Amino acid sequence: MDVLTDLHAAQPFWIWLALGVLLLAVEAAFSTEWLLWPAVSAGVVAVVTALGLPLGLAGEVALFAALTVAATLLSRRLIQRVNPSDAPDINARDTRLIGQRAQVVQGFVDGRGRVFVSGAEWVAEIEGAAPAAGESVIVEGMDGPKLKVRAA
Repeated sequence: MDVLTDLHAAQPFWIWLALGVLLLAVEAAFSTEWLLWPAVSAGVVAVVTALGLPLGLAGEVALFAALTVAATLLSRRLIQRVNPSDAPDINARDTRLIGQRAQVVQGFVDGRGRVFVSGAEWVAEIEGAAPAAGESVIVEGMDGPKLKVRAA
C-alpha cells in the first residue's frame, strides 16, 4: 500500500489520467454507457492535480465521486430531454410495427392471412373487407404473435 501512496504523491496527474483513459477504453470496447462520465471525471481530477491544487488523495477521491455523480445525473436529464421515452424503442419490434404499412402475402380467409412488414412475415387478422395478396394494409396493433391490420 505504501508503494501506491508514494506513487500517488509523486505523480497524481498521471494516476488520474491513466484511470480516465482506462475507463474510457473499457467504455469504448463494451459500450456500457455507464463509464463515460467517470472517465471524464477522472480527467477533470487529473487537470485539477496538474494545476497544483493541494487536495490530497482523500480530496481527489471525493472530487472524483462528486463529479461522477453530478455528471451522471445531469446527463440522464439531458438524454431524457433529447430522446423522450414516448418514442418507440428500436429493440421493441412489436411497438415499432404499429402504424407501418404491410403487404399482404397470403390472402385473408375468415379474417386471417399473412402480411410482410419490417423484413418478416406475420400472421395477421383483419375485420371487414379483406384485401387480396399484393395489396397494402396498415398495422394497428398486436395480439400475441398476430398483427391486427386494417385496409390501407
